[in-house]
Amino acid sequence: MPAKYVIHHTTAKPRFRPVGKLGIVDWREDCSSCHNCVKRGCVYRLYRDEADTLRDEVGYLDYIYQCKGCLSCVQNCTKNILTRVVNPEYRRLGDSYYTPDLILSTWYQAETGKIPVTGSGYGGPFSGPGFDSMWTDMSEIVRPTRDGIHGREYISTSVDIGRKLSHLTFADGQLNVVPPPLMETPLPVIFDRIPRHWQREAVMTAVTTAAAEIGTLAVLCEADIREKDAADCGHVIPLLESPGPSAVQPCGSAPFVMIPDSPDVMAVQAALKRDTSARIVAIRIPAVPTVAERVADLVREGAEVIHLTFDSHGREQGPVRPRHMRDVLRDTHTTLVKQGIRDEVTLIASGGIAAAEHVIKAIICGADLVAIDVPLILALECRLCGECERGQPCPIALEEIDAEYGIHRIVNLMAAWHSQLLEMLGAMGIREIRRLRGETGRCMFFEDLERDSFGRLFGKRKGGS
Repeated sequence: MPAKYVIHHTTAKPRFRPVGKLGIVDWREDCSSCHNCVKRGCVYRLYRDEADTLRDEVGYLDYIYQCKGCLSCVQNCTKNILTRVVNPEYRRLGDSYYTPDLILSTWYQAETGKIPVTGSGYGGPFSGPGFDSMWTDMSEIVRPTRDGIHGREYISTSVDIGRKLSHLTFADGQLNVVPPPLMETPLPVIFDRIPRHWQREAVMTAVTTAAAEIGTLAVLCEADIREKDAADCGHVIPLLESPGPSAVQPCGSAPFVMIPDSPDVMAVQAALKRDTSARIVAIRIPAVPTVAERVADLVREGAEVIHLTFDSHGREQGPVRPRHMRDVLRDTHTTLVKQGIRDEVTLIASGGIAAAEHVIKAIICGADLVAIDVPLILALECRLCGECERGQPCPIALEEIDAEYGIHRIVNLMAAWHSQLLEMLGAMGIREIRRLRGETGRCMFFEDLERDSFGRLFGKRKGGS
């Protein structure tokens, strides 16, 4: 049995004070100046150290909004003058998909490397769009020996990348076929190319170095590959925007390259493998309504790896009501299974993977592994304010980030995600993440439950609505 994969992490303090969610408003005109003021009993010492902290504080409102929300002071104040409020700056974080809570959770994981635990239960809607309409089967969580992050049992998060043989043939007891090249990654997560408006020298160094440190891969456009990246081609996937045999010169020995889809993409793949037969070539395809048929055609022609790309919210391109990654992956996986060619290709999905649970859910829907980009930038304290995209100065000064700090934060984030993957796999009773691919029986889908439970009550009647 191979050694257990572990991502070592240590605390990486943020450069800026994180935007707090909650604060306590104190209506002091009604205060009785109690000697045993409940604020002094704050278990987080938020108000106990208030005077000393605010003496030298520049943006003191940031400090006020560091309340943890236990409500002890609000409930125990004898004059009822304390009120909990939500920080307006917190409400401006992110967007409808990368919500403020998700951003704060990502910051916490990048700082500590630990699984975020709120302890207050889930107070949101019963279901939502996309991945929020899926519930994983945690039936094994009651097992006292379940592993999770505690290391009592072996759980593998490794995945294989490359084309697999559908069958083996032998002659005179000897294998007479040459197995295609395969690459193994210890984590079902690779780093996708970083959008241009976020690219800074230190950011790119942090992403590629962190990928090498944890043993995964990072996609880089050929124009962005530097000499130091070329020296470590084992962890860099060149994205060849103008594919051809000479296009891999910046990283000529790369064992894994990526090319965009095109009418002659299989000829390009053959040319790239002609001189280096052990090289794996991935084909990057935008997710559109007909992508399942396109993927099936490419697999029959010999495609090894297909990288399906979605927008930042995990939606396909084109239609008025685009499908979420969840449905596109299920459609593509099912199409390949029905044609008996699913095991011959590796599917990578990117776009909309915002949390560790999305990795598990994407694999359940049919992906082999995922690629991420936005979470890597969130780990560096990005607030998704849109200023960089508009060409304005970055509020957190991405250009001033120290590369070592960036590496530290990204490694911590992946350590927290890896721990969550182990917890979820252990709770489902699965010891190898490869077995989870396409296992929709390990998940419940809201629309299926709704149809089975209420379909007869709310379905359309014949001859009327």
